[in-house]
Amino acid sequence: MKFVLSLVFVIHFAALHAAEKPLVLWPNGAPGALGTANKDIPTLTPYVPAKGSGAAMLLIPGGSYSGIYEGQAEPFALWLNEQGITAFVLRYRLGSAGYRYPAQLQDAVEAMRQIRGNADRWKIDARRIGVMGFSAGGHLTSTLINRPEDGEIEGRTPAVSPRPDLAILCYPVISMITKPHATSRKMLIGDKPGDALVRQTSSELQVRPGLPPCFLWHTAEDKLVPVEHAQLYAAALHQNGVPHELHLYQHGDHGTGLIGTQHPWFGDLVYWLKAQKWIAER
Repeated sequence: MKFVLSLVFVIHFAALHAAEKPLVLWPNGAPGALGTANKDIPTLTPYVPAKGSGAAMLLIPGGSYSGIYEGQAEPFALWLNEQGITAFVLRYRLGSAGYRYPAQLQDAVEAMRQIRGNADRWKIDARRIGVMGFSAGGHLTSTLINRPEDGEIEGRTPAVSPRPDLAILCYPVISMITKPHATSRKMLIGDKPGDALVRQTSSELQVRPGLPPCFLWHTAEDKLVPVEHAQLYAAALHQNGVPHELHLYQHGDHGTGLIGTQHPWFGDLVYWLKAQKWIAER
């Protein structure tokens, strides 16, 4: 596929130029920080395209809330740059470092505020800032659009909204009740969470009218995160009248469709983004 071959070339070339220095998300220390090591200091790394469309995307890699899977970070930031979208990779606090919900959401909310609050600096439209997450990062994405209030810091009254203008969920973890992903659940809410916390972090139960448009995709053969997760979330979006598009692909295990593979989700997403007037026709 010519598209994939050219994409691989562009990514290798762009990797030499696009990433800026990571920004410390909380310069005075993250709320509830357990230390001062790198694992206690979430960051936001900007990737600015040569010719931007004005749209931006907060990019949230997965890793079961126990790590950051770098294969879902820079490669996709550079792919977004090729679409004219400014990307910001969030490296958030993790359960493996002792952080439980809502620390991860606090980082995502603050990231959105910093991106939107500095829209002029990045030459982006403050009304065209989306979020894109993979696997456990898809769960954090769904939580960011469902319950951003859980990530607010007591005593702060920020003027900038953390609400994304659209969301992309790639083979997402969604439910902590139905076929939960054991590691993600443990790392996010611990070994013995109460029923209220389990429901609060089961994103299919937290959907409400007025959420931003969503694009979801999953594979039926996913052995790590069952396809029911995406189906449950899409059903909740439908019931609440939230615009969305769900793509279920028959074949492929967890992580299918990474950069450099021939998979139709890239084209399907570009088509959807054009329909949202997020990227221009070429």
